[in-house]
Amino acid sequence: MATTATANKDSGPVLDWSAGHGPVTGALSATTGAFALAATGAATGMPPGWALAVGTAGALGHTIVGLRLRNASRTLATRAASWLVGAGWTTWAMTHGPLTWAALGSLATVGVGIGATAHSTALYEEAREEEAIAAEQRQIAAELSADRRAIAAEWVDRIQRVCSITIRVVGVEQWATGAGYSIDAELPPGGATWNKIAGESARLSADARLPHGCTATASPGVHQGRVIIDVTTVNVLEQERTYPTDYGPLSVHTGIPWGYRTNAEQILAYLREQCALIVGPTGSGKTNMVHSILAGFARADDILTWVIDLNAGSAGLPWVLPALNGEIKAEGGKPVRPGIDWLAGTFDEAMTMLDTAVRVAKQRKMGYQDVLSRANTDLLPISAKIPQIMLVIDEGAEILASPDRQVRKLGEKILEVIRIARAMGIRTVLTALGATGSVLSNLMIRREAKVRVALTGGETEGMDLSKMFPGSRGLRVDQAPHKGAGFMGTPESSAALFKAWRILPNQIRDIIAATSDRHPVLDDISARAAGPAYARRWDADRTTWMRDHAPADDIPATGSSGEGLNLSALCSEQPVGQASPEDEMLRQFRAQIDAEFATAPDPHTAAEAPPVSSGLNLSALRGEQDSPAQQAALALLLAAGREGTGASAIARALADAHGTNRQTVVGWLKTWTQDGTVVRVGEGTKARYVHRRHAPEQPPQD
Repeated sequence: MATTATANKDSGPVLDWSAGHGPVTGALSATTGAFALAATGAATGMPPGWALAVGTAGALGHTIVGLRLRNASRTLATRAASWLVGAGWTTWAMTHGPLTWAALGSLATVGVGIGATAHSTALYEEAREEEAIAAEQRQIAAELSADRRAIAAEWVDRIQRVCSITIRVVGVEQWATGAGYSIDAELPPGGATWNKIAGESARLSADARLPHGCTATASPGVHQGRVIIDVTTVNVLEQERTYPTDYGPLSVHTGIPWGYRTNAEQILAYLREQCALIVGPTGSGKTNMVHSILAGFARADDILTWVIDLNAGSAGLPWVLPALNGEIKAEGGKPVRPGIDWLAGTFDEAMTMLDTAVRVAKQRKMGYQDVLSRANTDLLPISAKIPQIMLVIDEGAEILASPDRQVRKLGEKILEVIRIARAMGIRTVLTALGATGSVLSNLMIRREAKVRVALTGGETEGMDLSKMFPGSRGLRVDQAPHKGAGFMGTPESSAALFKAWRILPNQIRDIIAATSDRHPVLDDISARAAGPAYARRWDADRTTWMRDHAPADDIPATGSSGEGLNLSALCSEQPVGQASPEDEMLRQFRAQIDAEFATAPDPHTAAEAPPVSSGLNLSALRGEQDSPAQQAALALLLAAGREGTGASAIARALADAHGTNRQTVVGWLKTWTQDGTVVRVGEGTKARYVHRRHAPEQPPQD
């Protein structure tokens, strides 16, 4: 390739033989061709009339082609005249000789004339074409202007009729997505505000006969005397759109996309200083949106994501397990990092994470004073070297409102992080099941969580949009009946309809692989403050619960030999009409134990009976614990005997009757281990819990 380029350079300029003729080259080609034909014809005795016939044919052919191309008459006449003049000179030169001074001089004159007329004609055609394009654009503009004028007149009349306000439309802009248009209008003098139009959104939409799901919403204009009215004509929210496959880098400073508005444009969440609150009942698409948010955080090169989900860590496991289990690889076969930086699925791990966040925030305040001084700011400059920490807490708002003493400690720690860590780059994203007073009663949440999302899914219970978006008017739950749709408001944009993307499991894996090398690492100052609690977050003993998939046969079952205990009573449907399902379940459970074992009498009964050495004392079920669920858990431990059982098995056995999850059972077991009620045997996945009556170091008690 280099040799070819060198050869072309050495051989002089390269001619483009496929290019068309210009005025100069066209005239030169015509005159040289005519001279060559005249010289050849004179030497061979060619009849002169042939040249004239050829010229006439050429003029006729170019005229026909020019008419089909709609060339101007001037162009047609110039080209026909060029052919005829050239043919006439050739005929004359063949008769009198082409090598005379008269012939050569006249040929030169003909060439100059052809070049000049061709140049003039080309300029004329170019000007004519530009004028045609301009005329077409003027026509389109006129049509658009007429359309805008019609829209403006229609909405001036409509707003006067519905809102009793006379506006003056300044401009109408059609959305590039084709889903609607925006009207920029000036409010009349006398104190009219845009809020009055916003409050009549439903009536305006009905008056405009907009399709279901389409709205006419008002928002502030460039100043307080102007209003912007967004009119949606195509309901894009009823369409399911998957998360964009462009996994390019993002930044906390440029905003993280969380979904799209009714005009099909992305809406961004700016979380450098703001926290976020997301509410949505079961089935509204809240979990899917959490995954979309985590996808945006994973794409950012200046964000580290910490996730707390006390419901078995379900919100974060899809972002962790594929990497920890080695299921996906980066380019070149390199292992990938998890899509999030830390996951807490238990109470203890969550407290460890929050304590670490508090220490990091305080250490950053002390350790980065020189950085703040050089930047002349009180906000820590966030970058890939000093990343922002985003705490995503699933159902975190419920944690703050929980009456449970232990959970309340977790909520207090969350509030401490929110209160002290804004300037140091630690912000939270909380979720909740509904926009209720108990969720929004906390002043700290209302003040700091300015980015708010309400996924309605058509659900009206627990969806008080006036509390979620105070000051916004015209918002109705029935406007967003589709899964994943709802309302979103930020300090940069008022609350309005939006929809979250649908993110698929294979996309989560793709994002983990695509963004693995992009994740920042915790800065040195913060890492020292975080200490071993952070450095060992992915140790095997800290992540055992993520892989704890104990089979169902962990629960002892009755066999033909009578060994073990049949626990079907825990899973059977309770009889109709019982006042307390828990008590009835325990009654059946005790009856089954009495049938299998010679149980000891209740010590609280009046009659005292001698102890039976081979029996099983169930007095621990009647008074040691107040909760029926805890009583049932202790019964399972007693029934398991010396073999014991695990937290997962207990949680599964009690899930249907009590709705108990593994984290709750782990908390009970930890408390019982501390007070001596149960004994832990083994470590890691082999850990089992044995009731003290069956512990190896103690003989079974009656």
